[in-house]
This record gives sequence, C-alpha cells and structure tokens, in this order.
Amino acid sequence: MAVVGVFSAKGGVGKTTLAVDLAWRSAMRGGFRTLLWDLDQQGGSAFLLGIDDRPRAHAASVFQRDGRPRDLIEQTPYPGLDLLKADTSLRSLSVSLARIGQKRRLAQLSGQLASSYDRIVLDCPPTLNEVSEQVVNAADVLIVPLRASPMALRTLDSVRREIAALHGRHPPILPVLSMYNAQRPNQRALRASDMFGWPVIPMANQVETAAAERRPVGAGAGGSRVDMALDRLWAGIEAKLAERTDFVPSEKVPVPA
Repeated sequence: MAVVGVFSAKGGVGKTTLAVDLAWRSAMRGGFRTLLWDLDQQGGSAFLLGIDDRPRAHAASVFQRDGRPRDLIEQTPYPGLDLLKADTSLRSLSVSLARIGQKRRLAQLSGQLASSYDRIVLDCPPTLNEVSEQVVNAADVLIVPLRASPMALRTLDSVRREIAALHGRHPPILPVLSMYNAQRPNQRALRASDMFGWPVIPMANQVETAAAERRPVGAGAGGSRVDMALDRLWAGIEAKLAERTDFVPSEKVPVPA
C-alpha cells in the first residue's frame, strides 16, 4: 500500500481537483483499490465526486484513540474508489492533534487500512500545521501543485525548508505546474527556467466543466490535452513510488468497462 499526499500551502491552485482526479485515475485506470481521504475542512472532494454532505460532523473523530476510519468510509459512483469525506469537525483537528501528541497517528490509521486499499490519496488542508505534519509522516510522496509565478517558487522553498526542519528525512516532494497558461509569456519563461522539468497541468475548460458537473476531470475529458497530462503525472507518481526500497507492487483488479 502507498500513500500519496496532495498538499499546498495556499488555496486557489487546483489542489482538491488534482487530488480527486488522481484518486479516480488510480482506481479507474490503474485498477488499484483506492481511498480518497479528505483532510481539508472545506470538503471539496465529496462535492467533486457528486456526494452530498453528511448531516453530522464526525471526520475528526477517527483520530481519537478509539477512532475507526472504516466506519466513515463511503463508496463513490466509481468502482474501486472510496471516500473518507471531510466535514466541519476538522476545523479543530490541528489543536486536537497537538493535544494528543501522536505525530504518526495518521500513519497508524493508514496502516490499519492497508489490507483494504492499494493506494490512499490524502487531500490536505492548505496550510502548514499539525495536520500537514501528520501527512508528511504518513505519505510516501508529496504532490505540491503551484501556479507559474515567482511567488509560487518562494512558497515551494518555504515548504521544503519547513518540512526539512521539522522532519529531517521526509518523502519525496514533487512540484506540479498547475493551471498553466502557455499564452502568457511570464509563465512560459518560468516553465523554461526555474520550473523546467516539472509535470505540467494546462489551464483547460474541461477542468471547469468537471467542477460544474461534479465529477473528476478524467471522467468527462478522456483523450483531451489535460487528461493526457494528468495521465503522465500519475505515471510519474507510480514511478516515484516504485523507487522505494520497500515497495511491493500491488495486484491490480480488473476495471469495469
């Protein structure tokens, strides 16, 4: 089992859209039993998967000593993809985790789910706090979507420094150039210099359409430019996971036609 964290230090970079699509891609195209775990209190993952909010808030309860994440996992409309959705209880999760003092609680909970899932994708809150520390300790790779701007480079440097200071050894950090507009000269210049070699997800109408229709990008934009870019990104993530010395390839399950 492998854990993929999708993290951003600020909003507006397509983090949740990316997390949802990568989880969908893992299940529907990779054939992996996949759990999308939404740790962002805004709960965007459930919305983009067409799933309504639950009437009561329980998401933070799984981090308690007797928490049972399996009790809150829901099926999605997509075979092989389950969801542990976010809710307003996550607003105080950072404070609760600081009080509990267990830095690897999320890693422990993910390990409990290893018999049921090949991949867990974490949609992280857009901030550096106790929750993001838990994600770093649990993840095998961190995906960091960024816009093509000088400020984004500063943000990435800040994230790398803080993670290194807090954790020393940490999972690989994979920056992704998100919402890229090749018609803008400044963005082209950054892609050719400081962001050279990064995976690129282009700005595309299909992304906005997917949000409006409440479904993953790949579910309605098959064969498009953005769909192929997301396929390349997922392949790159799988390649990065395969570099782990303890990595054991999961047996894929047939994906329904």
